[in-house]
Amino acid sequence: MHISAKDLAALIPAGFTLGVATAAFQIEGALDEDGRGPAGWDVFAAKPGAIVEDHSPKVACDHYHRMPQDVALMKQLGVDSYRFSFAWPRIQPTGRGPANEAGLAFYERLVDGLIARGIRPVATLYHWDLPQALEDEGGWTNRATAEAFADYARIVGERLGDRISVWTTLNEPWCSAYLGYGSGAHAPGLLDGAKALAAVHHLNLAHGLAIAALREVVTNDPGYSITLNLHVIRPSGATGPEAARRIDGLANRVFLGPLLEGEYPADVIADTAEVTDWSFVKPGDTELIRQPISLLGVNYYSTVTVRMWDGESPRAKADGHKDMGGTPWPGSEDVEFLVQPGPYTAMGWNIDPSGLEDLLVALHEAYPALPLMVTENGAAFDDVVTEEADGPAVHDVDRIDYLRRHFTAAHRAMARGVDLRGYQVWSLMDNFEWGYGYSKRFGIVRVDYDTLERLPKDSAKWYAELIRTRSIPA
Repeated sequence: MHISAKDLAALIPAGFTLGVATAAFQIEGALDEDGRGPAGWDVFAAKPGAIVEDHSPKVACDHYHRMPQDVALMKQLGVDSYRFSFAWPRIQPTGRGPANEAGLAFYERLVDGLIARGIRPVATLYHWDLPQALEDEGGWTNRATAEAFADYARIVGERLGDRISVWTTLNEPWCSAYLGYGSGAHAPGLLDGAKALAAVHHLNLAHGLAIAALREVVTNDPGYSITLNLHVIRPSGATGPEAARRIDGLANRVFLGPLLEGEYPADVIADTAEVTDWSFVKPGDTELIRQPISLLGVNYYSTVTVRMWDGESPRAKADGHKDMGGTPWPGSEDVEFLVQPGPYTAMGWNIDPSGLEDLLVALHEAYPALPLMVTENGAAFDDVVTEEADGPAVHDVDRIDYLRRHFTAAHRAMARGVDLRGYQVWSLMDNFEWGYGYSKRFGIVRVDYDTLERLPKDSAKWYAELIRTRSIPA
């Protein structure tokens, strides 16, 4: 189905939000300034071999010092909203106790600067920078971390609860749990399936407790949400449906079930019975988790194709995640992930806009009363800087094509009845891409990591035109 620019404009309701997204740890730098405590990612990134070429996040994009410049850049692009995250250890250096005033003041300046320029603050409480003091006590495997998270949410809500447009509790808890405690690819770098599943539950619990805490102190009328990186799973062959069921359980339903339906899927518990007995789920927990939310954040980049492994041939593991020796799929080591057909981004992820449409439609059909927002979508490519008569430029035609196709897919979903409220492009600027360091560039604005200068790429100009006209530029 082709949607013309005219038709697209008609599909975008007046309140549809077009924005950009970042995360604190990936852009701020200043890891040891103004009272910020160490995060688990500080410690993990310092381990030799944990990050590509041992890149350090200590400076990142220096957003902590260049925030006013970056807010002005967003105003120049004309974005409706900015999805950012708070650094928990900047606000509570050890994850507990009184707030660090300098940390709160930084985010207050950011929020006030956004509002002054007509940009809606879309705030994420947790985008993976867990205070190391809490990690030392077990991190997300420890129930007390979820309780501490609620206290942290209350502190931030008391300070900024009259100005935030949308509160998001967690970003991609799948990554925090499975990549952090199961596969070893993310902080804290553990290889333990039982701990990964305990982390899943405590992250779900943290969401519910935080929503309840925010509602006690917030004084405006914001949206409340969580952002999930729900997997689009394609089955392959006769065993594909069984493999897809298992992976859908671990990737999607283990979050959607308790968050939106008040229970964990019975088949997931059965599939993982040899890994854990799920005794970390206490009576009443699912009632605490199932808090009413205003919208569901959806992060989408690519798809996976699965089938059951025959146990003899080399097992395919092309799930799109960095291999550090463990597995993010506890209890499903007999599922294999097939290599996806191209084209690919620089991350090696397949480009499949239809997956975004399929995901949005499926969510709408399952939860028709729940509005959705694309909270991350974008692509890393190997950008080239060219010298032009009027200065340097980045002609990132691949990224423009990626964004155009995914925006069109999202609006096909809208034409099919999906209540989509907004779209946040990942990312505003190139940044520290977790285990890949500075080797992967997702930004629509280039960051020169030597000079820290910002350079809007052609994709930024393309997006600014989309925002201005509310239609897809040619």
